[in-house]
Parts: sequence; C-alpha cells; structure tokens
Amino acid sequence: MATVLPVYPRTRRGAELVLVLLALAISTGAWAVVGLTADGALPPNMLVHAGVLGGLAVGLHLVLRWRAKYADPVLLPVATLLNGLGLVMIHRLDGATSGAAQAPRQFVWSALGVLAAAAVLVLVRDHRVLRRYTFTAMVAGLVLLLLPLLPVLGREINGARIWVGIGPLSFQPGEIAKIVLAVFFAGYLVVHRDALSLTGPKLLFLRLPRARDLGPILLAWLASVGVLVLQRDLGTSLLFFGLFVAVLYVATERVSWIVLGLGLFAAGAVFAASAFSHVQQRVDIWLHPFDPDNTDRSYQLVQGLYGMANGGLTGTGLDRGRPDIVPFANSDFIYSSFGEELGLVGLFAVLLLYAVLVQRGLRSAIGVRDGFGKLLAAGLSFSVALQVFVVVGGVTRVIPLTGLTMPFLAAGGSSLVSNWIVVALLLRVSDLARRPAEEVRNGPEAGDTGVTQVVRLG
Repeated sequence: MATVLPVYPRTRRGAELVLVLLALAISTGAWAVVGLTADGALPPNMLVHAGVLGGLAVGLHLVLRWRAKYADPVLLPVATLLNGLGLVMIHRLDGATSGAAQAPRQFVWSALGVLAAAAVLVLVRDHRVLRRYTFTAMVAGLVLLLLPLLPVLGREINGARIWVGIGPLSFQPGEIAKIVLAVFFAGYLVVHRDALSLTGPKLLFLRLPRARDLGPILLAWLASVGVLVLQRDLGTSLLFFGLFVAVLYVATERVSWIVLGLGLFAAGAVFAASAFSHVQQRVDIWLHPFDPDNTDRSYQLVQGLYGMANGGLTGTGLDRGRPDIVPFANSDFIYSSFGEELGLVGLFAVLLLYAVLVQRGLRSAIGVRDGFGKLLAAGLSFSVALQVFVVVGGVTRVIPLTGLTMPFLAAGGSSLVSNWIVVALLLRVSDLARRPAEEVRNGPEAGDTGVTQVVRLG
C-alpha cells in the first residue's frame, strides 16, 4: 500500500527574522554607545533610529514571506547590518563636524533603497523575464552613463563628471547603469557563450577567441575608456569593465578571456596614466604619498592611513577617535573611519560581512537552474566584491584611489539605492534557486501550494 505524505520545504524565514533582529540590536547598540561616549546618556533619537531601520527591515522581510518565501535567509540581515553600521558612523561624524547633518538624509535614502528593493521583489516575480529586455537594458545603460555629459543635467564634483542634478537634488546614474548592464551582459552572453567558449585557435595552454568574437570585449573596453576620458571617472570605468570580464569568464570558463581582459585593462591604465593629469596625480599620490611635494594632494590618503594606524588592533572605541580629520570621512573614507574606532578586528568583521554577502550571491548563482540567472547573480555578486576591493585597496594604498564608495556604509543615496536593488535581485534569483523543482516547473501563476509529495511504499 502506498501512502502519500506532504513534505513542506523549509523556507528559513524564521531564521531570517531572528538574524534581522540581531542586526538591528547590534546597530542600535552601536548608536547607544556613541551617545553614551559623547554625552554620558542614551541619545534621544536612538528609538527613532531603531524604529525606522527596524520597520524597513521587517517590512522587507514580510515582503519576502509574501513574494519570495524561499529566498536566501542571510542576504537581508547582512545588508541591514551594513546599512545600520553606516548610519551609526555617519551620525557619529555629524557630531564632530560643523556642516549639515548627513545622517537624517541617509535615513531617507535608506528608506528609498528598501522601498526600491521591495518594489523589485513585487514586480519581478521571476528573474527570467528580465532576459526579454536584454538590448533594452543595453540602451538604458548607455543612456545612464551618458546623462552626466549633458550640459544642463550634468554636474562635475571633485573633478569627475558623474552626477546629474535637478535643483538641490543630485544622483549618480552610473550606479543604476551597473545593474542594467549586468542584465544586458547576462542576456547577451547566455546566448553567445558557446561561440565564445568552444571555438578559436590554441596558443600554449590558452585557447584564444576568434577575431570576430573579440567584438564584445573590445566594445566593453572602449566604453570603459570612454567613461574614463569623458567623465574622468576611474572607478566607474574599472567597475564596468571588470563586471563584463567576470561575467564573460563565468559564461565561457576560458582563462584566455581573463588574460585578454587584464591585458586590455593594463593598456588602458597605462594610457590613462600618461594622458590625463588627474589619473597621473592619483598614481603619484599612490606611489609617493609622503613626498613633501604631494603634501596637499595626498593629505586625505595620509590622514586615513594615520587614523587606521591609531586604531591598532581593537580601535579607539566609537566616538573616541578623530576620523573627522580625514576629508570625506563619511563617504570615500568611511572604511578608514571604522578602522580608527573599531580597529583591525572591526575592519575584518566588516569585510567578513561583505564576504558573506558575495558568497551567498554566488551560491545562488550556482544553485539556480537557468543560465541567465547564473550569469546575472554572478555578475551582481562580483560587482559588489569588486567595488569593495577597489575602495579598500585605495584606502589602504594597495591600488590608487578611484572615487568609488563602500556599498551600504558610505554616505550617498545613489550607491545605497542601487545596492539595495542588487540585494533584491539576488533574493529573487535565490528564491528560484532554493524553490522545489515542482514549483519551478509549474511557475508562480499555476496556483502551487508550495507542497511537494513524497510517496512512501509499505
């Protein structure tokens, strides 16, 4: 006799809620420490901080229960904790500087970012529908990259023309461009990966691509150089080209594309360093930060290094350091601010959070059953990893400064909103990756109950 028993797959939403509450407790506790250190009393806005951030995170958790119940349970808590720690440091720096407070504005951008993530989860019920808009995404990405060049909308800040502004509001369209371009790369390469990976002459241990297959990578290289030339933005150029090469390698599994990409990047870097004065200055500051001739230009980098050295292993403690001495301590150099007050241990903890975020994204890429989803999740995960590497490398003098900001931590609405959208797309891909095969075949419109059937004989 056969007995049919229902088996309910574990969604792990309860574990996610516990982790979200833990992330809120850590960030709220850090906010309280800042107030106790500065004034000897709990800050009056601590409950507002906890309520706003908690309401946003729990609200997105409820959206996941509604629309993506099998989504990865770790992505949301990690993003919430990073966002909360960034708010704490920005609030702490507001108390040490005389300018306008940035923490309230960052709260608003946090709310907009979480709402954007919720909208993505509600509207995009299956990430595979994005493949229909492959070339639309290409056009949208190019338009977004070119918007700052318009004479009315474009704004030049700190030597880079990467902003658009209307009145007092400004936005960096390149942050959204990286998302839509990731959609384009994934959609294009999932179709052409066989031609790019199975053909071409072999040289030593490398199988080189055919000349006619070099078009995509050459176009990406020219576009990245164009961004560098026209907008004088080294960071976006590096992120754009690195994202394409990474997705190309995942699609083809050919080391030759990595070698070719590194060669093209090296050629572009040498050209930029010799042709553009602002790139020359950044390379000179990187190589000779303590040179007396570079005192004014390298002041930010040197003070950031001194601050991290002052933090030592365990840090000076929240609100006991002087990270406010470093220019743009709440945005470009927020990592050195954490290094001074949380020490090397705190920096490793922050990097571990990013590593977990990237690892869970790559795990979703491995688990999802369609090629487009694999490339999309891998590309988005790598974009976060590359951005973190570029920022940390610049602050610690491993590579020249590029102008990118730490995802979720740094002050700035463009980066915060775009990275919440990245998390939402990774959650959507992970939902399909972890969903039982029966539901994936039937689709969300087929009226599935989420219950699979196991037949026990006996």
